[in-house]
Amino acid sequence: MTRKLFGTDGVRGMANTYPMTAEMALRLGQAAGTYFQRTNGSAVHRVVIGKDTRLSGYMLETAMTAGLTSTGMNVLLLGPVPTPAVGFLTRSMRADLGVMISASHNPHQDNGIKFFGPDGFKLSDEAEAEIEAILQGQVTVAAPGRIGRARRIEDGRGRYQEFAKTTFPTGLRLGGLKVVVDCANGAAYRAAPEVLWELGAEVIPVGVSPNGTNINDRVGSTHPETAAEEVVRHGADVGICLDGDADRVVILDQHGRVADGDQIMALLAARWADGGQLRGGALVATVMSNLGLERFMAARGLRLERTPVGDRYVVERMRAGGFNLGGEQSGHIVMTDYATTGDGLIAALQVLAEMVRTGRPADDLLRQFAPVPQLLRNVRYAAGAEPLQAPPVRAAIAEGEAQLAGTGRLLIRKSGTEPLIRVMAECEDEGLLTRVVGDIVGAVQASV
Repeated sequence: MTRKLFGTDGVRGMANTYPMTAEMALRLGQAAGTYFQRTNGSAVHRVVIGKDTRLSGYMLETAMTAGLTSTGMNVLLLGPVPTPAVGFLTRSMRADLGVMISASHNPHQDNGIKFFGPDGFKLSDEAEAEIEAILQGQVTVAAPGRIGRARRIEDGRGRYQEFAKTTFPTGLRLGGLKVVVDCANGAAYRAAPEVLWELGAEVIPVGVSPNGTNINDRVGSTHPETAAEEVVRHGADVGICLDGDADRVVILDQHGRVADGDQIMALLAARWADGGQLRGGALVATVMSNLGLERFMAARGLRLERTPVGDRYVVERMRAGGFNLGGEQSGHIVMTDYATTGDGLIAALQVLAEMVRTGRPADDLLRQFAPVPQLLRNVRYAAGAEPLQAPPVRAAIAEGEAQLAGTGRLLIRKSGTEPLIRVMAECEDEGLLTRVVGDIVGAVQASV
C-alpha cells in the first residue's frame, strides 16, 4: 500500500490550498479517528492535539477536532507546544493518537499535520497508508450519543517543561551561563526560555513574539545569524536556535559560529560512549550527514549507521537496532532514552550539561571534527514535474558521479516536504565540488 498524501513528515502544504484546507483537515481527522477506533478496542478513545504559532493553526485545529469528535474520539487541546511535547503527552496521557499541526521550519504560509501513535512515536509508513486508504473510502461517523468531546488542557506545556528539566543531570545547574535562545517565534517561545531560566541560566530570548505570520521569519535554526548577533552583542557563552516546532536545534558558540546537528551528535556520541551510555556502539544519521562525522566515529571504534533523509527513518532504524542516539545534520537530535522524536530543547540541555560538567567553552566542545567540504543547492520545480527523469539531468548526474568516484560522494534527491530537488556533494577538492554541483544544478534548472 503506497502513500500519496503523506510525505516524509506527515501532510504538508500551503495553508488554505490542497491539501492544507479545512475540509481536508476534517476528513483526515475522520480517517485517523476511524483507523484508531479499528485498531484500539478500548471503550474510551482519546487524542491530543498540539500546534505551533501559525495563523492557520486555528483553522486546522478546529477542523481536525470536528473530524475526530465526529468519529467518537475525545480531543484534548494542548495549544502551542513543541512537537516533542505532543509525543511525550500522547504517551503520558494514555492517548490513542497524537496530532501536531506544524510545518516545522517552513514559512508561515505553509502548515502540516503529523501523527503520533499511542507509544509516542510517529506513525509508520504502513499506518499512514491505511489512513489514506480510509480517506479515499467512506468513514463511519459515531451515533449522536457517542460523538466525542473536546477540552483544553491548560498545563500541557508545563508538564513538558518539567519533563525536559528531568533530562538535565541532577546536581548540575546553569548558574553563571549567559544563554541566547532563539525560539523562531514558534512553538517553544515560552517553554524554552522558562526551562533555561529555571535551571539557573541568564537568558536572552530571541524570536519570542509570535504574531501568526512571523514564525521562522529571519529567526530560528534556519536563520541563526539573528541569534549570532545577539550572542556577540551580549557576550553570551552560547546560543540555542530552535525551529518553528522546536524539534530541531543548532548551537552557536561564544563567537556566534554555528555548530550543526553533525557536530552536536559527534559531541554526544563521544560523551555517551565514554560513559558506557551509547547503545550498540553506533550513531544513526542520514545520508546527508558529513563524511567527517563518519570518520570521527570510525576513529573511536564506533559506527555511523545511515538512513534515508527524515527523522522518522532515523527513529525506525534506532528502534530496529536498539540504538539510542541519532539525528540529522539539520538539527533533529533523537535521544530515545528521553524522547520519541527530535527534541531541540533537550538536545541543547545535553550540550549545556557538557559545558557545565567540563568547564570547557562552547567553541571547544562544538568542534569535534573537521567537516569534509560539502555543498548543497536546492532547485525548485513545478508540481507534477519530474526533472530527475530528464536525459540531460541524468547525464549530468552520471558525469558528476564519475568525477567524484573514489574522492567524494554525490547525493541527489527530492525533498519530502517541498517541491525541491536537493543536490549535495562532498569532496576534499572544493573546485571540483563546485563544478560538479553547478553542472547538475544547471541541468535541473534547464529542465524545469
